[in-house]
Amino acid sequence: MIGIIDYGMGNLFSVSKALERLGVDYKIGDRPQALGACDGYILPGVGAFPDAMKALQEHGFIDFIKDKVAEGVPVYGICLGMQLLFESSEEGGLTEGLGLFPGTISRFPGMDDQGRSYKVPHMGWNQLEIHQPDKPLMTDVKEDHVYFVHSFVVKTDDPSILYATSDYHMEVPAIIGRENLVASQFHPEKSGTAGMQLLENFCKVMCKQ
Repeated sequence: MIGIIDYGMGNLFSVSKALERLGVDYKIGDRPQALGACDGYILPGVGAFPDAMKALQEHGFIDFIKDKVAEGVPVYGICLGMQLLFESSEEGGLTEGLGLFPGTISRFPGMDDQGRSYKVPHMGWNQLEIHQPDKPLMTDVKEDHVYFVHSFVVKTDDPSILYATSDYHMEVPAIIGRENLVASQFHPEKSGTAGMQLLENFCKVMCKQ
């Protein structure tokens, strides 16, 4: 059973439908007591970082997520859900994150090294560059194009957590992980074969569904 964390800021419909296509049992809960005994958890996210951290607190999920990660339970963050796993974000003023990965979240500068402007947000299909194909999450994941929608990007000095990156006028951490905690900046449920493979690997390999 996969628990989908509902704190009011995730695209629960598309994630749940993707799990249904994979034949994976799931339940959605807006409080920890509704999600206490799952094999793994998905933390989706759409919206602004400060609002999301406030919502996680109000729904009682901050300590819940940290405890599950510490216990070794698999957790997968999606889009904003990935960014929340880091130390802080500058979105809407400096906001503290969950601090489970080293790094911060900054807005795309909108200008490359040659002084040429580019569009923000980063929206559309970009190719993956896989760095750690041996990880369980990455089994049979190809360097396909996946679907991004984001204005803020992870900055980290720890290359060991970079499972895959993409390029949008700079290196974009696309898939990250450390042991039982994994995440993707893009939406796997909207990203075709590669995205569905990631979800399948998370549910059926990491969580042993």
